[in-house]
Amino acid sequence: MPSEKKISSASDCISFMQAGCELKKVRPNSRIYNRFFTLDPDLQALRWEPSKKDPDKAKLDISALKEIRLGKNTETFRNNSLADQISEDCAFSIIHGENYNSLDLVAHSADVANIWVSGLQYLVSHSKQALDLTEGSQNTPRFAWLRSVFEAADVDGNGIMLEDTAVELIKKLNLALKESKIRLKFKEIQRSKEKLTTRVTEEEFCEAYTELCTRPEVYFLLVQISKNKEYLDAHDLMIFLEAEQGVAHTTEEMCLDIIRRYEFSEEGQLKGFLAIDGFTQYLLSPECDIFDPAHRNVVQDMTQPLSHYYINASHNTYLIEDQVRGPADVNGYVRALKMSCRSIELDVCDGPDKEPIICNRNSMTSPLSFQGVIEVINKLAFVSSDYPLILCLGNYCSIQQQKVMVQHIKKIFGTKLYTDTPLPSEAYLPSPEKLKMKVIIKGKKLPCDQDLLEGEVTDEDEEAISRRMSEEPKMTWLCKGLSDLVSICKSIRFTDFENSTKSQNYWEICSFSEAEASRIANECPENFVNYNKKFLSRIYPSAMRIDSSNLNPQDFWNCGCQIVAMNYQTPGPMMDLHTGWFLQNGGCGYVLRPSVMREEISYFSANTKGIVPGVSPQVLHVKIISGQNFPKPKGACAKGDVIDPYVCIEVHGIPADCTEQRTKTVQQNSDNPIFDESFEFQINLPELAMVRFVVLDDDYIGDEFIGQYAIPLECVQPGYRHIPLRSFVGDIMVHVTLFVHIAITNRSGGGKAQKRSLTSRIGKKTRGYTMLRNTSLKTIDDIFKPAVHPLEEATDMRENMQHAIMSVKELCGLPPITSLKQCILTLSARLVNSDNVPSVALCMKDNFPYLEPLGTLTDVQKKVLAAYDLMIQESRFLIETADTVYDKIVQCQKTGMGFHEELHNLGTKEGLKGRKLSKAIESFAWNITVLKGQGDLLKNAKNEAIENMKQIQLACLSCGLSKTGSGNLDAKTKRSLEAIEEKETGDENGRL
Repeated sequence: MPSEKKISSASDCISFMQAGCELKKVRPNSRIYNRFFTLDPDLQALRWEPSKKDPDKAKLDISALKEIRLGKNTETFRNNSLADQISEDCAFSIIHGENYNSLDLVAHSADVANIWVSGLQYLVSHSKQALDLTEGSQNTPRFAWLRSVFEAADVDGNGIMLEDTAVELIKKLNLALKESKIRLKFKEIQRSKEKLTTRVTEEEFCEAYTELCTRPEVYFLLVQISKNKEYLDAHDLMIFLEAEQGVAHTTEEMCLDIIRRYEFSEEGQLKGFLAIDGFTQYLLSPECDIFDPAHRNVVQDMTQPLSHYYINASHNTYLIEDQVRGPADVNGYVRALKMSCRSIELDVCDGPDKEPIICNRNSMTSPLSFQGVIEVINKLAFVSSDYPLILCLGNYCSIQQQKVMVQHIKKIFGTKLYTDTPLPSEAYLPSPEKLKMKVIIKGKKLPCDQDLLEGEVTDEDEEAISRRMSEEPKMTWLCKGLSDLVSICKSIRFTDFENSTKSQNYWEICSFSEAEASRIANECPENFVNYNKKFLSRIYPSAMRIDSSNLNPQDFWNCGCQIVAMNYQTPGPMMDLHTGWFLQNGGCGYVLRPSVMREEISYFSANTKGIVPGVSPQVLHVKIISGQNFPKPKGACAKGDVIDPYVCIEVHGIPADCTEQRTKTVQQNSDNPIFDESFEFQINLPELAMVRFVVLDDDYIGDEFIGQYAIPLECVQPGYRHIPLRSFVGDIMVHVTLFVHIAITNRSGGGKAQKRSLTSRIGKKTRGYTMLRNTSLKTIDDIFKPAVHPLEEATDMRENMQHAIMSVKELCGLPPITSLKQCILTLSARLVNSDNVPSVALCMKDNFPYLEPLGTLTDVQKKVLAAYDLMIQESRFLIETADTVYDKIVQCQKTGMGFHEELHNLGTKEGLKGRKLSKAIESFAWNITVLKGQGDLLKNAKNEAIENMKQIQLACLSCGLSKTGSGNLDAKTKRSLEAIEEKETGDENGRL
């Protein structure tokens, strides 16, 4: 079986196929048969049995094979009623004959499917050449390199070396390999040859290295993208980067540079090719990390009000253990600030010698000097981030020691302190950009209308508030000096939303206990979102969490709460989410909230069951391919080193998006378990979604956790990626990775292929339109009525274009996640005549890339060309019509917005009050959100269509489908591309 013998060459694949194995044969009539398939010894035909046919007819000549497709990418699979029960990764199809008939098969594992696909592709591409497979694998550039490595280390030149030397040599070439594993491999090889000596020959060294260091899943990928050459040249790499990895503007020089940096052999570096070892090293490099490098920098708009951002916040920052027994420790501040925490807590009490102290008031042991702590804070405040740092002061000091606090704060922070008086003429807080390098004090403030040196204010003791929500708050004394340090984060108590709307100032901040915030989030999520557009909310964990466990921050982020305070000292899933979330935007501690949560007139409820109005839902496609070097769980009890790993993929976000799926368990494999399983997740609000990959041990005693990685969906890079796993406490583990393939598609254009014929469209009756709501205010409803038809038109144009693209992908035998560049590459192979000359040519009509027949086409070619033409027509219609429809939608939105201030009066005139009036205002906000959102989606669709046209034209040229047959851009083509560019920019008056 493949799991016992690693596949590392075409020869291995073909040997496996010649030995044969059982495959399921899928018929169009939904019947599935078990058949034993073999490859003839002379490699000329594929045979299966049992069969009612004559043995000479139960075969398929290799010469008749056209394409080999991995996955369920034929009509038979798409229309089979049992297709949902068949794994995408175990299915493959052999396309044969002039009519492109398909033989549709299912292997019992993805590994076996990969062997057949790789082996058959190799035979198809080499059918016109003599195959010398026995010698082939020994004459590859890889073996030449390995021989040169061996000879360089064989100082005596005897062609033999000590086992210790050979082990060290392999370890040097692959740092992740364990020494014990290398020694075991040499023993296996020597036992198989019945050798008595432990000395290693050149042949044994090469055999051990290829067995240990060839990852079959990477080999299959290499074969697939190199067109079976078993190495990549610069052109192959360029197509891989553009079509699979989503890298724009790739050049040959960029690819040659990658080859020079990652290829092991000198020959490969000089000749410009990447063999299996260099390719593996490249895939493991930071360049193929799942995290988008753009997000390692600040990429979001930092000029919006402070209330428009999520803020990285810590609870009881001075603790490094639990909140009952834990002593105060300055390292709590050091750790939080190094992790870009922008809101930290200081509980200050009276100390000896008239010096305030910071301590855990549940355990007064080992207090910290207040002065010492703020000196550390001052030193580290802006090391990890330039954006403002909020100090949440819990003041439990006498007036005398409060004055000492003030002296220390002013002296140590100096000009960094932000004490500007907020202007009543403003409506929102200053921006993080304006507050750069500033320290903001959050605390109580004396009434500004009384000129007091000290006075009484309500107590902000969190635990007391948690315990007595309904009681009258206790009063405490505050000195003027400390009061004056508080400017834009004045602590007040929350009563209700109605009261906040009437009387809360934008510079006042409310703290909510976890229980209170949860209640509000469940009962009135829309109100909570609206409240947080203007005001800062701080959520702190329940006093019942005596073990300092963490709340789920996502529950409160979904309602727009900015400062969700976490117990940094407690690792686990909730802290993983928090840490992962704030990796984005350069890890600066501030993340801009989705626009639907920021705009003054917009509607959003975290409890929405489906599509968020105006947001383009997406499908996340994840294939978990393999794992590398998984450690044994830390807390596992007495058990061998063997583990049975499996992977959980969790999606966190609004409740409608939260879900979890898992792979099968791989028995007893920690070094390179192969999972090869694909999953799909429907995401309604991508901007708030996070993905967490967790690796667990199915055969655990005590502890099952192996590693995890949490990442915001916005930061996920598509393509083949390695995920660096983090330990339980959040540290990156060296050489421990998950290998995955990621694709993100629009819901309409991706996701599960519908069971439908290629040419059919979803009819208007079954198409889901985002509807406008009736406000019960005639004047307002009359304004929105003219938008109904343009909204439907906008949806139709987007959907029709996506379905036309889908039809082309399906006819090419490609899955929905495929890029259009890959489509054209596949199309070009179909659109050639028997002499391998293109049967169509690129013809630019009105700057759109049409394909013109050059002679008689086969029925299959006509079908493909018809689908391609429809895709161009639908794209063209959208590009040329979008502006007009967009203008109609935006005009209704603008007119509606003009009535925003008059809604209350209009409602009162129509006799609406209380709940009915609130409902009318809510429906108005919903309609404005839909109009803005649908306009944005149409704008994005137009830009996407323009980009598609450019990509198609360039792909046609690089495939030799231009009339000249040349890949070079002629003057006319350059003009066409420039014309498309001009269409994209449009004019400057707000049109598309």
